[in-house]
Amino acid sequence: MLGLRRDSPGYARATPSVEKRTRRGGRLSRCRARLAALVPACLLAGLPAWAAAAGTAARVVTLAPHITEMVFAAGAGHTLAGTVVSSNYPDAARALPKVGDGAASVNAEALVRLKPDLVLAWHASGAAAAVAPLLQSLGVPLEFLAPARLDDIPDQIEGLGKRLGTQEKAQRAASTLRDKLRELRRRYADRPPVSVFIEIGHSPLYAVGKDALLNDALHTCGGANVFGDSAFAALPIGAEHIVQKHPGVILAAAATPQQERQAKDRWAALGLANPTHTQVYGIDPDTLFRPGPRLIDATRDLCRKLEDARKKTRH
Repeated sequence: MLGLRRDSPGYARATPSVEKRTRRGGRLSRCRARLAALVPACLLAGLPAWAAAAGTAARVVTLAPHITEMVFAAGAGHTLAGTVVSSNYPDAARALPKVGDGAASVNAEALVRLKPDLVLAWHASGAAAAVAPLLQSLGVPLEFLAPARLDDIPDQIEGLGKRLGTQEKAQRAASTLRDKLRELRRRYADRPPVSVFIEIGHSPLYAVGKDALLNDALHTCGGANVFGDSAFAALPIGAEHIVQKHPGVILAAAATPQQERQAKDRWAALGLANPTHTQVYGIDPDTLFRPGPRLIDATRDLCRKLEDARKKTRH
């Protein structure tokens, strides 16, 4: 979704700028020269590319936690042979064999031992790019799911159902998500706009910028990203710049009430975060920053927070 990846517990854990060199055997190294020819036709694919895929996969390895969640949502959790260490939802994902972190590294030997007949990744870069030649040499398809809009999430869950033989379950899950989106848009489409700063991490401080998926979530709730016109999906930013922008709402990555209190204290010390100025809310980074099915529920929570901010600023 962002230039900064969203692996748990937030973006800052796995950014392209800190991608480490992936371990790979001699066979994989000899194949690297063929990498340019390996970008699949279904890159950033939605339903059409999935529908065109041949066969039903029985042993799937996922290289991103949001994809693991999508496979389970499609009713195909039984097909998962392995995943990455950040795949912690649903609970069944924790017990799956792990093949690395998926962003900076993939253990090629562990991946091969799982004998996958399909590997699903987020982007054709980093660790996925490193193992692509090996997978090609073994005849294992490498395919990608990178939703760019909220509507892509149910579309890709349906596509997974077709690919993994659980079409009926996937269609039901996708229909439920579409109903939730439809209701959110109906309810909040005409609400007064609220300016929003989304804090990815505070040490160092990063902001969400021109990220299509998160900005789609904000737009659904009547929110406007104060850095939405940035050239970058995520950008380092100084706290003084946020104070100058004076957003109506600050959304801080905070998985616990204690972390939310700490965020409010930090911004209050800078002259924000009080009842007559900016409202600060904690957000669970695993739900809002992962482009999977829980993002739609996180969007509903986001809408409620923006509505709460509207009420407070009226009084």
